[in-house]
Amino acid sequence: MAATYMHVGIPVTNKKPGMVYQEGLKIWINPSVDEYDYKIEYLKFEEGTPFPEIMHKNPHVAYKVDDMEKYLKDADRVIFEPLTIAPGVRIAFVIKDEAIFELYEDKNNA
Repeated sequence: MAATYMHVGIPVTNKKPGMVYQEGLKIWINPSVDEYDYKIEYLKFEEGTPFPEIMHKNPHVAYKVDDMEKYLKDADRVIFEPLTIAPGVRIAFVIKDEAIFELYEDKNNA
């Protein structure tokens, strides 16, 4: 299994400057994690978001993975099933060792 660190996701209750709204997911998010030295992704969840409540109050660590299926099987629990966000690109969220992890799989740039 190969994983590369991408960012830490931090839920917020107030929008940060420059955040953009993702209509389908009902979430506000900063457009680039590279704006912050620590590669931070700020997330503001709106009512009706498909993301589970546990993510609204807890940070996550995101990794680009070579094969998401291996990590899904290794997880203690899948809290957000794989979702295709672009052709060849999927995300999922899991709990492993009491921590939330985002799995990001890009088959276009594998």
